[in-house]
Amino acid sequence: MTSVRVLVTAVLLAWGAGFSASFAQAPKKPNAADIRLALEKLNVLGSVLYFAAHPDDENTRLIAYLANERKYRTGYLSLTRGDGGQNLIGPEIREELGIIRTQELLQARRVDGGEQFFSRANDFGFSKNPAETFTIWDREQVLADAVWVIRKFRPDVIITRFSPQPSGTHGHHTASAMIAQEAFDAAADPKRFPEQLKTVEPWQAKRLLWNTSSFFYSPGQKFDAADKLMVETGVYSPLLGRSYNEIAAQSRSMHKSQGFGSSGTRGEAVEYFEFLKGAPAKKDLAEGVNTSWNRVPGSQEVANLLQEALKKYQVAAPAASVPVLLKAHSALAKLPASYWKTVKQQELQEVIKACLGLYLEASSVKDYSVSPDEPVTLSIEAVNRSQVPVTLTKVDYLFAGKDTTVQQKLEESKPWFARTTMTIPAATAYSQPYWLRQPGSTGMFKVEDPAMIGQPENTAPAQVRLHLNVQGQPFIFTVPVVYKRTDPVEGEQYRPFEVTPPVFVNITEKVYVFADAQPKPVTVRVRAGKDQVAGQVTLRLPQGWRAEPATAAVSLAQKGEEQTFTFMVTPGAAQIESELGAAVTSGGKTYTQSLRTIQYPHIPTQTLLPEAVAKAVKLDLKRKGQYIGYLMGAGDEVPASLQQIGYAVDQLQVGDLSAAALQKYDAVVVGVRAYNTLDRLKFLQPQLMQYVKNGGTLVVQYNVSNGLVTPDLGPYPLKLSNDRVTVEDSDVRFLQPNHPVLNTPNKITAQDFKGWVQERGLYFPNQWDPEYEAILSSNDPGETAKEGGLLVAKYGKGHFVYTGYSFFRELPAGVPGAYRLFVNLLSLGKTVSEPVSGNRP
Repeated sequence: MTSVRVLVTAVLLAWGAGFSASFAQAPKKPNAADIRLALEKLNVLGSVLYFAAHPDDENTRLIAYLANERKYRTGYLSLTRGDGGQNLIGPEIREELGIIRTQELLQARRVDGGEQFFSRANDFGFSKNPAETFTIWDREQVLADAVWVIRKFRPDVIITRFSPQPSGTHGHHTASAMIAQEAFDAAADPKRFPEQLKTVEPWQAKRLLWNTSSFFYSPGQKFDAADKLMVETGVYSPLLGRSYNEIAAQSRSMHKSQGFGSSGTRGEAVEYFEFLKGAPAKKDLAEGVNTSWNRVPGSQEVANLLQEALKKYQVAAPAASVPVLLKAHSALAKLPASYWKTVKQQELQEVIKACLGLYLEASSVKDYSVSPDEPVTLSIEAVNRSQVPVTLTKVDYLFAGKDTTVQQKLEESKPWFARTTMTIPAATAYSQPYWLRQPGSTGMFKVEDPAMIGQPENTAPAQVRLHLNVQGQPFIFTVPVVYKRTDPVEGEQYRPFEVTPPVFVNITEKVYVFADAQPKPVTVRVRAGKDQVAGQVTLRLPQGWRAEPATAAVSLAQKGEEQTFTFMVTPGAAQIESELGAAVTSGGKTYTQSLRTIQYPHIPTQTLLPEAVAKAVKLDLKRKGQYIGYLMGAGDEVPASLQQIGYAVDQLQVGDLSAAALQKYDAVVVGVRAYNTLDRLKFLQPQLMQYVKNGGTLVVQYNVSNGLVTPDLGPYPLKLSNDRVTVEDSDVRFLQPNHPVLNTPNKITAQDFKGWVQERGLYFPNQWDPEYEAILSSNDPGETAKEGGLLVAKYGKGHFVYTGYSFFRELPAGVPGAYRLFVNLLSLGKTVSEPVSGNRP
């Protein structure tokens, strides 16, 4: 198995441990307490893997406790990236939300000390049971990914967040625990997924536990702590200056897109565990696991030296520990290849670097991006902030296949700088997130490189390797190329360095809805990814459609320069759902990538390069009314969707909500979760109701029952519930077939509920006043009818609508029937049909 062990070493080094930071971050600058903690961790050889379904499922307190108090290598395997959730901080949903939540998890791990892994499973939205989940996930692929992570990470203990027994929770939750149970056995079986054994070995964890609590027990069920394994995690760490409760709150608060800001607590916090598989434990999670250096044969000298380094560590002079750490480094190198040798070599190397105050950085001087076959100017910095002799011997530019011999002594606090220009190879892949490079399925991402499976994000596209000699011992440190700038307000700012196409082509809208035969403008922005871009931009259209002009010339002199082109697109006669795309031909190549940047202050800037396509819909659509006021809640793309079909939409501020000011609108729409996020609505709700009473139409989209700013969402009582219909093609029945909502100005039929995405709806009311009329009924297979998804009431001269149906997903996805039904809601009470292309006078 020697060859396997060598490959395992390579895999572990690629994953990273200890002080390693994400390539998107500034270089780590450990303080004396960080170094002390890392020294303590060098003496502990144990690992725990936490296992759940989504970002924010993890128990951050337990992860912080295990990683920092028990000093275990602690990981979290989230089967999905959270693409199916809602977004409280912006309009991004689906894959873009998954990008945000991935980075929020990485930020959380930087706080609590854990490591982060994923499978290829896609969060396709809420699922009510694991059976449904496994009809959409490829169960064998998800299991393979879990086994792959376990075999690489080699946890002594695996802990699930959820029970493997179906209990009415999210289907993904239960499914994650079921996968954990299967993977616990499969990872140890060489007959399961044998193709993995080219690079990893089978691994049997000691035990599998469920991290339970009274939260998982239904009312009336007894939570008996006496038969549970209990661990006190509310410990205060003098070294860190915080309790693990406080660290956990800071970690959980990284999940900002989900509204999980948390306050730290202090004092006792007991975690409970139920045994699932393996060897039972009575007193401790790691009972029966040897977490000392004794688990590595022949390591006594290493253990003694590391204990000596810890005992003699000086907070005011960390470099004094370097001589004994170098002895430990030399002794460790002589041991036979093994998992723990690899892990501890990397940890020890980072501790020595920290004790030296060694700062190593490679940064792009001019810009954060470059195109393949283009030059990048780099600045390399190396500084030794100790009296220990260090020599920089060589610099390898790994991405370019070149190196430079240096032989430079790094004297104390005297920085060494070098500037060089290298060419990014023509074959370098673009910096598109690896799981989005190829189209996947509803339930699974497609990943062509098996080695990437499990990793949270791309490997840095450009890396520099620095060779050093520290008192006669060679060291190699690999650093990513980053982009660094100085902001006049925020100071030093870092951004990931990226490889991007030489030209981008962005279609300004995601969906184009043609409600008649009239041409519609399609605007395309072309942006240069390098200097001197020239070519032609064209549209790819459905058969029978045409664009005027058919093509346009592109000429961009400088990188970042943009040109905007408007094509008048005339649809064909047939009602269809299709795509239109844009492309730029330049230098004999055709480029179809758009540019999408996601920027929030709590995560590194993210760049996506999706194909430049938009959904094209030709449908039969009539409407009444013209002017819409839209009050944004948690963030969605419905206003742009309404503009697509000719409405004039004003985005309202809470301060605009007076009945008199609203009177000019044919309808007012309240965005998703507005009553969860806009505190002033509890005072201004009477103004909305007065608008309805005066003859207006008010459409309120879904809210969740927890955290409402007012219980009075409508003119009459209604009560929200957790009722939802998650199967997007579930039957929809008409309870009031003659109601205007189903008949005017568009005749709604069963066909209008075909092609919906992700779900029918969520958080339906389950109780309502008789003044409301329930219009639709639907339910998931095997469940009772849910009739509260669309409620309509007359109030005074106007109409009030509450809808839990997921228009916020369907309209941006270009679902024709959703447009027709939503237009009917907005048209309530209107008698005059408006032209779909009407403009505000």
